[in-house]
Amino acid sequence: MAKKANSSNHCSFCGRSEQEVNLLISGMTGYICDMCAEQAHEIVNETFKGSAKSDMGITLSSLPKPAQIKEFLDQYVIRQENAKRFLSVAVYNHYKRILQKNLKDDVEIEKSNIIMVGATGTGKTLLARTIAKLLHVPFTIVDATVLTEAGYVGEDIESILTRLLQVADYDVNAAERGIVFIDEIDKIARKSDNPSITRDVSGEGVQQGLLKLLEGSVVNVPPQGGRKHPEQRMIAVNTKNILFICGGAFDGIEKKIAQRLNTRVVGYAASNEKANIDRNNMMKYITPLDLKSFGLIPEIIGRLPILTYLEPLDREALLRILTEPKNSIIKQYQKLFEMDGVTLTFDQEAYEYIVDKAIEFKLGARGLRSIVEAIMIDAMFSLPSEEKKKLHVTRKYAEQQLENSDHHHLRVA
Repeated sequence: MAKKANSSNHCSFCGRSEQEVNLLISGMTGYICDMCAEQAHEIVNETFKGSAKSDMGITLSSLPKPAQIKEFLDQYVIRQENAKRFLSVAVYNHYKRILQKNLKDDVEIEKSNIIMVGATGTGKTLLARTIAKLLHVPFTIVDATVLTEAGYVGEDIESILTRLLQVADYDVNAAERGIVFIDEIDKIARKSDNPSITRDVSGEGVQQGLLKLLEGSVVNVPPQGGRKHPEQRMIAVNTKNILFICGGAFDGIEKKIAQRLNTRVVGYAASNEKANIDRNNMMKYITPLDLKSFGLIPEIIGRLPILTYLEPLDREALLRILTEPKNSIIKQYQKLFEMDGVTLTFDQEAYEYIVDKAIEFKLGARGLRSIVEAIMIDAMFSLPSEEKKKLHVTRKYAEQQLENSDHHHLRVA
């Protein structure tokens, strides 16, 4: 465009003069007005919407290898070698499936959804949260306990994908290669084989609804969640490339495993096989058959081909969990006190007392947090107002604080 006759500054893109625009930004050799700047911003967003946001900049060479993923998990999760290996391989393969879509290849890699079984407080949700820190794909954790069949009070199955869409900023391409962790999957087990008058609206019906998500299908997802906004436009999401990881405590499944092992062990080798069974860790013998007898329908089990278990935590593991991980409970409290200028230290005997109490309460690693909280509550209340700059926790101090708190009511018989 030709220069204007007057000498006033004008936009190098649209030619408007300084008087015709709200703002004129000067550069090295020209100017840009606010309207052209906004238009340029929209063009840039539109251009990169399909590539930068969705592909997440992943290449095969920059992919974290399974050993590196496990190494990262090791910094936060103590023990559980079996579950960490399965999870690392599944996430690595998930990335490779995403990359394979760009290659012209006849071989299509199937996704391998995982189910993790382990007692409460062994680290299922922690594994999921930790892996989320490492990922370059949208990741969300949902709770299966709130899900009900359509038409009943609770959340529809599709709300799982609504969460994933929200995490992906409603970028459907990104959401379609995301990872979903479904917690408390055991709570939607079929309650019993006996037909009853009342419908099992949060059990088998929900499992049937989950089938279409797990196997891969196009689902119409309400962007704001299900029933409160019936007028909203649905977003079509293809779940074919979404990796599902399920976790559950399956409380009481050990009895099912024990029954199966006893029925299988017959004949002359019976006594030898029985002697080799690790009674303290029955989970290691878990098979899809046990999940079926617990109440998961065979179709769901078939769509969760990778089954892994989490070991029960012994005293030594709980002691390590208390102090070793990057975000261990003790390190968290030390950081809280440090922000008030107070140095917090513990005796080894105090650690051992906390672990003994956690074993007594039978809450796994989750119990450690509530016990430390009970011990520290008085100090956290008073120290920020005092001049004291050091606090050393001995076993005697821990015992006194726990006795004074309400935690002695938690004692499990």
